[in-house]
Amino acid sequence: MGKQKLILWDIDGTLIVSHNAGVRAMSLALEKRFGVKNDLLALDWAGRTDSWITGQVFRQVGLEDTPQNSHDYLEAYLAELPQQLAQGKQGTVLPGILELLETIHHRADLAQGLLTGNLRRGAEFKLTHYKVWHYFEFGAFADDSAIRNELGPHALRRAGERHQVKFAPDKTFIIGDTPHDIECGKAIGARTIGVATGRYTVTQLAACAPTAVFSNFSDTTAFLRVIDAP
Repeated sequence: MGKQKLILWDIDGTLIVSHNAGVRAMSLALEKRFGVKNDLLALDWAGRTDSWITGQVFRQVGLEDTPQNSHDYLEAYLAELPQQLAQGKQGTVLPGILELLETIHHRADLAQGLLTGNLRRGAEFKLTHYKVWHYFEFGAFADDSAIRNELGPHALRRAGERHQVKFAPDKTFIIGDTPHDIECGKAIGARTIGVATGRYTVTQLAACAPTAVFSNFSDTTAFLRVIDAP
C-alpha cells in the first residue's frame, strides 16, 4: 500500500511551545542588527509567517522594509534562535504529539510533513531542539512565501516529489492552532484540524468551521478517527 493521505503540521502552538523563544530572538536580532530596542510583544504573531512578521516589525519601529534589511534581520534572528531555545526551560512538546508523530511515521498509508510560518532553518532549529525534526522530510515554510495561504501548493508539491504520489487536496489534512491554519487549508481544498493548544479556544477555532477541532491531541485514537474517515 502506498501513501494515500497527507498530514501537514504547523509548529508553534501545535507541535511545541517554546514560550516566546522566537519572539526573544527576533527582539535581540532587531537590537543587534539595527540598534533598536523593542520587545515586539504587541505584534500579532499567531499563524503568521516569519517573513510577514518581519515587515510588521519594520513598520512598527520605523525601519525601511527592503530585501536587504529583511535578509539581514532574518539572518540575525536565526543566529539568536538556538540560544533562546536553550534558555527556554519551560518549552515542551505538546500533549499527545510524540505518540501521534510516531504512529503516523509507521503507517504505510500516511505521509506527514510541515506547513509552517517558520523559516525552514528556524523550523529545523526548533524541532531539533525538541527532538522531533527527524519525523519531517519535507514541508512548506516562510522561505516559500510571506503569505500563509500560498504555502499549501508548495507542501503538496514537495510531498508528491518525496513519495511519488499526487496527494489530492481532500486527502490532505492541515493541522494548526490558529484560524490562519484553517484558512490556509481551505485555500487548497484540504481538510483542516484545529487544536486549542495555542492562543485560540476550541470555540474560536470551531467558528472557522474546520473538519475537526480538539482541545489537545492527548487522545490519539480520536485524532486518527478523523484522519481515517472516508
